[in-house]
Amino acid sequence: MEENSILFEIKNKVGLITLNRPKVYNSFNREMALNLQATLDLCKENPEVRAIYISGSGKAFSAGQDLQEVVAEKGPELSTILTEHYNPIIRRVWEIEKPIVAAVNGVAAGAGANIALACDVVVATESASFIQAFSKIGLIPDSGGTFFLPRLIGYQKASALMMLGEKVMAKEAEQMGMIYKVFPDKKFPEESIKLAETLAQMPTKAIGYIKRALNYSLTNDLNTQLAIEDQLQSAAGQTEDYKEGVKAFLEKRTAVFKGR
Repeated sequence: MEENSILFEIKNKVGLITLNRPKVYNSFNREMALNLQATLDLCKENPEVRAIYISGSGKAFSAGQDLQEVVAEKGPELSTILTEHYNPIIRRVWEIEKPIVAAVNGVAAGAGANIALACDVVVATESASFIQAFSKIGLIPDSGGTFFLPRLIGYQKASALMMLGEKVMAKEAEQMGMIYKVFPDKKFPEESIKLAETLAQMPTKAIGYIKRALNYSLTNDLNTQLAIEDQLQSAAGQTEDYKEGVKAFLEKRTAVFKGR
């Protein structure tokens, strides 16, 4: 049994999650997947966590599935891996109404890439890369890849990257709209955490409502979306942070949000 496959701490209102199997480029086995699910649940429930930051130990963000587990004599079936490991992770990332930053510190391949792309804000170090590696071993993209990637970069580009399995370097990923921003390697840890800390100081309820509205927008028509905006704006207007934001604006000072 491996220990500490997921590292976790709370600092400056940010839940810092580190994928921690560096010897295998943070590839997922069952233990790490279940530990990540549990850690995301903790972040969801803990009011001290107002933003979530996910990165990897060592040289990689995550190389995806640990294939040694799959080919082991009593290894899990692919269906089990999806229904019990990855799909629950993606659903948590989608549903947690707190901002989630994926800080891609190296290669993000397969399920590792798609977990990153499911997050709300994706940043990467200059030397990082993304690859839909599935076709290289005769599989299809999973972990929400076929849902998120075409919406991020368009159908044509997504289909080519998935079928060909081509590596995309961080700067190109930024240029095509796959990710938000690239930082120089030396500045990446500082700048990426600073981004998460900024989000943690913002009005958490409103950020959650923004996330919910964007999620709805992927399947709604215009009139339905306008109704959702009405509903969520009314809810945001009842928060303490809204009252503080308006008061701070009128008093010409910086607002101090409490996430309530």
